[in-house]
Amino acid sequence: MQLDFSAREVTVKLVYYGPALSGKTTNLVSLHERAGDEARGRLMTLETKNDRTLFFDLLPLTFKSETGDVRLRIKLFTVPGQPVHAATRKLVLQGADGVALIADSRLTETENNAASFVDLRDNLKANGNDISRMPPVIQFNKRDLPDIRSDGELEQMATRGRELVYLGVAKDGVGVLETFIGLLQLTWLTLDKVHDLGRKLRVSGDALLASAAMQLGATESVETILGQRLGGQLAPVVTDALPTSSARGATSGGRS
Repeated sequence: MQLDFSAREVTVKLVYYGPALSGKTTNLVSLHERAGDEARGRLMTLETKNDRTLFFDLLPLTFKSETGDVRLRIKLFTVPGQPVHAATRKLVLQGADGVALIADSRLTETENNAASFVDLRDNLKANGNDISRMPPVIQFNKRDLPDIRSDGELEQMATRGRELVYLGVAKDGVGVLETFIGLLQLTWLTLDKVHDLGRKLRVSGDALLASAAMQLGATESVETILGQRLGGQLAPVVTDALPTSSARGATSGGRS
């Protein structure tokens, strides 16, 4: 996080993590398309033969509070999913304030999801962070495909963990806004608890979140959007507990 008191601007970094071709870039493209001209910056993406993103995507979004006197600048990144780009993933993850794990819902991709979760945990640790302090928001993408983990299984898993879990079909924009708003809410609550941003800047986190949702074309309230999650809790995590059942379930083939 970067805080500029003179400009009354907060900059946060959010990273979309996950295996190759799970839908990370598709999420960013959808958010870019939803954002108004005043909110969105240039979307930079590199497409390759083997994966859509070779290094990373960068999508800067800027939202103002309702009074217009505080600006929340969001830098959205994705990482390359291929195993060969492990060093790049570690580098992109440095300084992240929040992480979304984009998992592929297909049963055949369970092993790749598991490897990506372990990679995320290890890279957070290598960067001086801990997955128990920065639990990922999880999106199970590609819900329109056959041979996927059932809604019932994912719901049972989600209700037993603390991670926010969303279902998505990112190519159709389904679950994209919900995942982003859930991640932004969790990130703001965590940063506010540590840095007391609301009091120092005299701004309501709810107001900033509502502004972000509005500028992304939301027609529903933030409360309704956040209510689309399958489970999890919005309270910041400050313990050293091990990852809970949602995160473990995202990487296992059986029920949690």
